[in-house]
Amino acid sequence: MMTTAQIVTSPEVANRVDLQGVETNYHDIGSGEPVVLIHGSGPGVSAWANWRLVIPEVGKRARVIAPDMAGFGYTRTPDDWVATPAAWAEQVVRLLDALNVPKAAVIGNSFGGSIALHLAHLHPDRVGKIVLMGAVGVSFPITEGLEKVWGYEPSEDAMRDLMRVFAFDHSMITDDLVTMRYRASIRHDVQQRFSSLFPAPRQRWVDALALSEVELSRITAPTLLIHGVDDLVIPFEASVRLSKILPNAVLHPVQKCGHWVQIEHTREFLSAVDAFLFPSC
Repeated sequence: MMTTAQIVTSPEVANRVDLQGVETNYHDIGSGEPVVLIHGSGPGVSAWANWRLVIPEVGKRARVIAPDMAGFGYTRTPDDWVATPAAWAEQVVRLLDALNVPKAAVIGNSFGGSIALHLAHLHPDRVGKIVLMGAVGVSFPITEGLEKVWGYEPSEDAMRDLMRVFAFDHSMITDDLVTMRYRASIRHDVQQRFSSLFPAPRQRWVDALALSEVELSRITAPTLLIHGVDDLVIPFEASVRLSKILPNAVLHPVQKCGHWVQIEHTREFLSAVDAFLFPSC
């Protein structure tokens, strides 16, 4: 399938490819072994917003492929597209097919961690190593923080409050950061699409993103679980449980860190990923 370049008006906008009606915006940077980055589910999120500090660094060692998942960012879906973990996993598979990539390592953040696990469960031949960061993977009583994320109603005050949920270190929450993320959340039809993905009651979406212990126990790919100990969105205990169920998993706790490991502790995150994905380099 041919891809077409898109006129760049923002660093969030990169390449486009039509994946059976899902017009996917994706970044494709670097060379070498492919690594797919799957972003989280915050309001106004995109692959670039989530991974902007990670893409250039991992791109020095590997080919980084980072799509805007269906329903988020600059990706467009047909009116009859239905959001399910299997549909999101299929989007990744179709993107790999379009790019002639038979197999890739996958890094998934939060919601993206769930999609990485569903991808490994449904298409184990397409997944190499897995890195999960603050991932949904097992069911848990929905946190107040996750309720705020999925129940976000746009305002600068609401976005500032949400940033305080995401970050352990509130000193990093500047007016510029709040304004940038707020404006992203009110860009053309973003809030309409976002609010339709996880409507109340929201516990059902945690349960839908989770896999059963039996399903998880069959995922044999080597897996690194990175999780902020002070995460208010996805409880650290979720990764502790995953580390005990997944057959080949290692847990890497990050102290004094909330849900934004890749932003709050970028160096530690990149170091852990580098040692795990590229141990011989």
